[in-house]
This record gives sequence, structure tokens and C-alpha cells, in this order.
Amino acid sequence: MVNAPVRYQLAGSTAAEISASAERELRSGRLRAGDRLPPVRSLSGQLGVSPGTVAAAYKALRLRGITVGDGRRGTRIAHQPAVSSPTAAESFAVRSIPAGVRDLASGNPDPSLLPDIRPYLRDVSRAPLGEVSRLYGEPPYLAELVDMARAQFAADGVPADAVAVVGGALDGVERALQAQLRPGDQVIVEDPGYPGVLDLVAALGLSALPVAIDAEGVLPAAFERAAAGGARAAVITPRAQNPTGAALTDARARQLRAVLREYPGILVIEDDHAGVISGAAAVTLAHRRRQRWAVIRSVSKVLGPDLCLAALSGDEATVALVEGRRQLGAGWVSRILQRLVVGLWSDPSVSSLMIRAALEYSARREAFVRALAAAGVSVEAPSGLNVWVPVHEEQAAVARLLAEGWLVAAGERFRRRTRPAVRVTVSCLAPAEAPVVASLLAAAYRPGPRLG
Repeated sequence: MVNAPVRYQLAGSTAAEISASAERELRSGRLRAGDRLPPVRSLSGQLGVSPGTVAAAYKALRLRGITVGDGRRGTRIAHQPAVSSPTAAESFAVRSIPAGVRDLASGNPDPSLLPDIRPYLRDVSRAPLGEVSRLYGEPPYLAELVDMARAQFAADGVPADAVAVVGGALDGVERALQAQLRPGDQVIVEDPGYPGVLDLVAALGLSALPVAIDAEGVLPAAFERAAAGGARAAVITPRAQNPTGAALTDARARQLRAVLREYPGILVIEDDHAGVISGAAAVTLAHRRRQRWAVIRSVSKVLGPDLCLAALSGDEATVALVEGRRQLGAGWVSRILQRLVVGLWSDPSVSSLMIRAALEYSARREAFVRALAAAGVSVEAPSGLNVWVPVHEEQAAVARLLAEGWLVAAGERFRRRTRPAVRVTVSCLAPAEAPVVASLLAAAYRPGPRLG
């Protein structure tokens, strides 16, 4: 039995036993997200097994989405490992935010800029039962919902010949990847990028290829290197990139399309999770002549996080595979939820609220970027609800702001090769408050003198 750092113990004489002990410790809460596992040779010596046995155990954990490689720092538990645990549930609980502290870490939209769904729930409840709730054997989608989704895609230049309805943005990403890839395949991901995508790729047994981005999106040269290295898919955020706020421009899209023409077999997935409230025009890499692609539009940031629904447009083969796999499992997205979204999308007052939300979020984001510039920190965030701010040391910056009553997210879980930073969610940060947070981050950006 080995006393690995402080809380947990790994045991076993075979790769299966060692990996099972790690899962057991994770389920118990003694092993937690972000914890680093012992080096292979260190653990092999303590357990009296070969380094190959430990390496095989670590590989099995990685293929099941429980651990991720961390370069020279070894192997650590994923931010959202594919095993539930008490600590994982606690880490997402709102009650974990101290009283009196403003939440600039969660990535949530402003509740005041979301529609009140209660009137639409009443409308759904008044409809005949046969129109509200789907029965077995009936079409999985409401025709009105698909028609609306097609119109929205087409208005933004996204081909919409084949459209499916899925249970949110990540559900769409997962289903598209599962439809076309196999464990071990390589996937291009943004760096920094959304932890949900990074952990999902790991949980599917796929290998992530981090690619650097700037304010206009993925860097073409880095993207081409990853494509030449054997990537089978790429997950791209065309606007409101999380955590940086990057937005794909027409010029950058042309460069990326030129690269993709040389690699026609790569599955390109666009996660357009913020859509119309992102504050940036829609730009897409999708094209009818491309072999494999999918564009996913979620309603969660626009209409409310509890509305787990997204429209997925893609090439005919990918959409058919997504629908086929869904029929074998969940079957369909709730007809009640579909009808609720149709009601919201059909209401002119909701459309007006979405326009107002886009303007409000842009004003808050731009005010914060200006405040950072005035404090001596230059960043770009052309869209979305978040701003990525470089700091000297992440945990020290988070602690400094927390002491002053502001909670921001440490950047470690978002990045792979990029420098330390914190993510600041500005959706609820008033322009008048921006200079206060900016001044605190400016102090964290410049390291102070060493003492002692």
C-alpha cells in the first residue's frame, strides 16, 4: 500500500488493480480533481511492480477520461473526471461561494437578461396532451423547431440540409465525435479552451492536440501542424470563445479553410454556444462540399442554462450517425422542452431581449477591457461573457481578489501550454465596478518584490 500525496492510497499488483484503486479513491473523495498521481517509477518502486505495469494503469485511466497528461509534471486527475465523487459535486455548488463575495467565476449569463419562462410554461400546459408530450413511434422533433433552426443557420451562411436536435452544446460535441471517431484518434482543441471539451475528449478515449489561439481564433500555422500530425477532428469555437472571448474573423476563416482543403477527412465541429448574444457576427468554416462537419447552436446562454437543447447542422452522414446513436440511447430530446423553445423563439419580446443582452454584455466586456488597459494590462476580448487576464501566479491572484470580495477562476484548468491567467466572467460586472477589479488584477499581473 502506498501513501501517495497526503489523502489517498493506490494499491495493486496488476495494471487493472492499480487503476481500480485510483477509481475507488476518486469515488470516495480522497482523490480529487486536479490531484497529481505519483511518477511512474516512484509508484512502481513502492508497489514492487514494473514501471510498465504502472504505465499501463495510467494509460487505462487516461483512456477512460479519468486522468490527463500534464507534460513534464506527469499525470493528474481531470478537472471533470468521468467518475462521480462527493468533491466533484461540491465543486459546482453555488453554496461554495463565500457570503458577500461576487461571483465572476461561474461563466453564467446575467439572470436579468434571460426571459421569464413561466408564461411559456403555462402556454405549454394549456395545449392538448397529445401535442405536448411525445409518444413512442412519433417523430422525434417538432417541425416548427427544426424549421426555425434551419432559418437561423441559413441566415448565418451555415448549410442546413440536415439538422438534428440534441441535449445541449456538449451533448452535440460528444455525439458528433462518437459518430465519426474511435478511441485513440487525435482531436484539435483550443489552448486555452473550455474544460468541458478538454475533459470530454479525454473521457471518450481520444487524444487532445492543443492549438494556440489569438483574438481572431485558432492560429493557422499551429492548426496546420496539428492537422499534418494526424488529427481526425477539430473542435472550434467561432465566437464567445471560452475563456478568452476570441471570435473568428472572415480573414482568419479563409486561412483555416485553406488548411482544411488539404485535409478533407478532418471532422470540423463548431461549438457556437453563445450565438446571437455573443456580440460578434457569425463566421463559419462549414461548407456543403466539406466531407465531415457539424455546427452546434445551444440555447443555454441565450434562454437559460436549464434549457438543455441545441440544434446541430452537419453533413448528411454525420447527422445520420448522430441521430442513429441517439435513438439507441436517450431516444429524443423532450417534446415539452422543444415546445417551450419554440414558444420563446416565436416571441418578438424575447428577440428584443436577446438584442439587448448582446449590447449589455458587449458594454460590460468592453468597459472591463478598457479598465484593464488603464491599469496597464492589455488584453483582447472581442466577444462573449468572459475575459482572459494574464497574471504572474494564478492561485495568488485568485486569493487576492477573493480577499477583496471577488471570485475569479484560476486558468490552470483551461490551458495546456499557455501562460498563467485567470478567467473573469463579466456578464454581471457593471462598468462602474470594472476599474476596481482591473486594479486588483493589475497588481497580480506584475509580481511584487521578493521578501526575506
